[in-house]
Amino acid sequence: MSRETNTAIDGFAYLECPRWHDDRIWFADFYTYRVYSAAEDGSDLRVEAEVPNQPSGLGWLPDGRLLVVSMRDALLLRREPDGTLGTHADLSGHVEGHPNDMVVDAGGRAFVGEFGFDLMGGQPLEPAVLLRVDPDGAVTTVADELWFPNGSVLTDDGVLLVCETFGNRVTAFDVSEDGTLGNRRTWAEFGQPPTHRDLGDALTQVVVASDGCCLDAEEALWIADAVGERVIRVHEGGEISEEIATGTGVFACMLGGVDGRTLFMCAAPDFHEDARKNAREGSLLTARVEVPHAGRP
Repeated sequence: MSRETNTAIDGFAYLECPRWHDDRIWFADFYTYRVYSAAEDGSDLRVEAEVPNQPSGLGWLPDGRLLVVSMRDALLLRREPDGTLGTHADLSGHVEGHPNDMVVDAGGRAFVGEFGFDLMGGQPLEPAVLLRVDPDGAVTTVADELWFPNGSVLTDDGVLLVCETFGNRVTAFDVSEDGTLGNRRTWAEFGQPPTHRDLGDALTQVVVASDGCCLDAEEALWIADAVGERVIRVHEGGEISEEIATGTGVFACMLGGVDGRTLFMCAAPDFHEDARKNAREGSLLTARVEVPHAGRP
């Protein structure tokens, strides 16, 4: 099935981490250093926060305060009711690379992934950790040996699904009431984990570079394939039931809109920092799908 895609908004550097919240689509732009929100059709654009050390993952505490990952200083920031940003948690002692995407549960616990190595500097690939940040700002490492933990979702029955961009897989964990993770297992597998540590060689082994993702009401994941110029709909076990080719790089996606059936996609020609900083070719694409949003975010 082919689907029509439309450009809701463009002229950005590099968009990531789209979220549907308060009847608006929210997203981070890495290299204009801002968090934005807009109406479903891309109109009424607002700057929600300015994050000079590069915004990434977004989520909300139960009281409605925004959480945003600040990548380059490895902080999780919190926006107060007056709009000011303060430190919610310092992640710097827990990560080897930039913290990146995250998902926040109904109680305000944030699960944050990280690169594990200097991606833009071309360092050798290294495994990374997954952090849990509790509502009081306490930071705990809850999983390790992940190959670039990236987009994550929480299902309605308490399972955390983590896309491993360089790992050719989605990994699942059961989340206990106290936030610990157990019963680690492979939810979907697209190929073998990397055997090369050189970044260029490792990229040749990636079958699906699972980046940002979202869950639908049939417990399928829409996943942005960061090297495949597509989003794919994946079921437990790894079956791909649909592919939407975008004709450009796509790095994150989110179901939202008034009926939960608008698929928002963050697109750019590539993910290379120097190129994206010096151009305004990032856009937010949309497509309509049948099965609505579920889970978190």
